[in-house]
Amino acid sequence: MPAITVDDVTVLPRVGAANAAPREVMSISTAPRGFEGEGFPVRRAFAGVPLELLDPFIHMDQMGEVDYAAGEPKGTAWHPHRGFETVTYIIDGTFEHADSHGGGGLITNGDTQWMTAGSGLLHIERPPEDLVASGGLFHGIQLWVNLPRTQKLATPRYQDLRAGQVGLATTADAGALIRVIAGEIGGISGPGITTTPISLAHVSVSKGAQVRIPWRPDFNALLYVLAGRGDVNGTPITEGQLAVFGPGDELRFGADPSQDSRTHQMEVLLLGGAPIREPLAWMGPFVMNTKAEVIQAFEDYQAGRLGTIPAHEGLGGHS
Repeated sequence: MPAITVDDVTVLPRVGAANAAPREVMSISTAPRGFEGEGFPVRRAFAGVPLELLDPFIHMDQMGEVDYAAGEPKGTAWHPHRGFETVTYIIDGTFEHADSHGGGGLITNGDTQWMTAGSGLLHIERPPEDLVASGGLFHGIQLWVNLPRTQKLATPRYQDLRAGQVGLATTADAGALIRVIAGEIGGISGPGITTTPISLAHVSVSKGAQVRIPWRPDFNALLYVLAGRGDVNGTPITEGQLAVFGPGDELRFGADPSQDSRTHQMEVLLLGGAPIREPLAWMGPFVMNTKAEVIQAFEDYQAGRLGTIPAHEGLGGHS
């Protein structure tokens, strides 16, 4: 699990909180497995969790981890979005993106593509042709972040965040590597520009290490285990599980002293944000405030008002 690593974490800034109120664990849920797009395996990280506990987040898939044989890598066909943002973070492997506004790019180990769908566009995600031919390891996440009513029809926007841009820090005892992708954690900021205030970080926790991270009290707080096993504030947790925290201003978690030979350490995704607290009408690729707005989005898509597939793309094939 490369993402971005450093040779010596002891040289990084330290984050921690003194005399902070730890957030208790409200729930732990296990993500069911499924398939997305043309058939790539995912875990539905938020399945069964009430939306009011996730707000401003809506949906998250852990894509893989899967080691594809030659010819096996898969992506999605062209599809529409409106009313929210997609955040695609690639830990291992490479993914291509393109949209009907001419945006897109290539993201690989540790890169993030932040797409504000806003008023709407057509989008495609796929492995590049050389990866399809060779096969290889693929692992990442896609997170959906809601937009407030005033920004639902904003002009679409892309942010390509490179691995080398993320904010890096460690804990008081240098037992963890913290990669801040967006927002701010303990004075360390990430490069992502967020419409809704959020924090997003990928943390690698060494065997037996315990972590204490300050967290904004006005944000909700979620922890998803990408790999390995450990505990959240004393409650056991393992790969594919999501912890929802209650109020407070510090997150506490740690890795078990023993991990399997594949992971070597505990890998977690931390996320939280300021709840939007607006009505939500969500159907498929459209996340709006009312049913009428969702129906309008479908009508606009069918009428071609969300854009058209670029001519050189054909009907969803590679360029």
